[in-house]
Amino acid sequence: MPLSGIKVVDLTRIISGPFCTMLLADFGADVIKIETPGKGDPLRAQGVIKDGLSWYYASFNRNKRSLNLNLRSDEGKEILSRLLAQADVVVQNFRPGVMEKMGFGPQRLKEINPDLIHCGITGFGVDGPYAGRPAFDFIAQAMSGLMSINGLEGGDPIRVATPLSDLVAGTYAALGVCASLAGRFKNNGGGEEVQTSLVDGLISQMAYMSANYFASGELPPRTGNDHPIVSPYGLFKAQDGDVAIAPSNDAIYQRLLEALDLTHLREDPDLASNDLRMANRDKMNAFVQERISTDTRDNWIAKLNKAGVPAGAVQDFDETFGDPQVLHQNMVLDVEQPGHGTIKMTGFPVKFTNRPCQMRHPAPSQGEHSDEVLEELGLSREEIAELKAKGVC
Repeated sequence: MPLSGIKVVDLTRIISGPFCTMLLADFGADVIKIETPGKGDPLRAQGVIKDGLSWYYASFNRNKRSLNLNLRSDEGKEILSRLLAQADVVVQNFRPGVMEKMGFGPQRLKEINPDLIHCGITGFGVDGPYAGRPAFDFIAQAMSGLMSINGLEGGDPIRVATPLSDLVAGTYAALGVCASLAGRFKNNGGGEEVQTSLVDGLISQMAYMSANYFASGELPPRTGNDHPIVSPYGLFKAQDGDVAIAPSNDAIYQRLLEALDLTHLREDPDLASNDLRMANRDKMNAFVQERISTDTRDNWIAKLNKAGVPAGAVQDFDETFGDPQVLHQNMVLDVEQPGHGTIKMTGFPVKFTNRPCQMRHPAPSQGEHSDEVLEELGLSREEIAELKAKGVC
């Protein structure tokens, strides 16, 4: 796997950080998850709990090892120092300043390991007027502008259902770590500090919305399932369900007219260009809707795709996770979780031809690998037992 041989010390919890380190682990890195004795990652107690296991936690922490470590103790900090000295990467998603208070600020990390890559994920960034604020996905979605453009025209702002800002920030963090590792290899060593935030990550995803705003100075409206800059484009009701249709340019629009037997609309002056179709969206949508309502969802999808028009069904999770393409791509994994039988989770979104991602081991129970990791650091069984008796591990 691409990151085999890379050691990552994981100080993260909840979503953004564990998603980052899960990606690194899926790519082959040895990720050592540090958890507070008796508490562990709060995600262990969230989501649907079956037989004492959070499947939410399990899906974000596969391919990792768990080490119990009390970082408030001097002994715990010493063990962390030894881990960092041998590591390639450390990832944390504390508020700005917490690493410094723990005694592991940038200068200290450089002293411990000058080649260490330090990756931090915050809500708003490590400095600036909002740096110290607490942040969660809902706040990031609100403050990034995302909610202002999401929803129906004239309706309330709507959040995206998934914790999108956490997932985007975690992805950017993993990308930053991989870029830093490549740079270190190219330059024969040298550490790096990588920072990303929930709000910055979402802002970078505003695409044509922000580009059009910068160019025009006009606030983008909420358009629901209609596309803000293309028409026709959206959901249309067939006899037995909704069909998503996305003719993103004029060539595809012409193919749509052919597939729908609406070629006479080429003569309609109100619909002669995308700008005119945008101005007359209701009229355009009515023509498409009338035709789509005459047949079933699957028949239209097959006909439109055959014509080269992007179209798909609006699928619920039953349909998505039973879809033959999704299953062919191995995006549903059956994982043997010791003590809990077989559990399901989403698969690996990045495919490598020569060194593919693998499920090397399921999410660890809390502290499952403490003895193993400490022995790798050179501690004896007697020393480990003493640390456990003190509540350090």
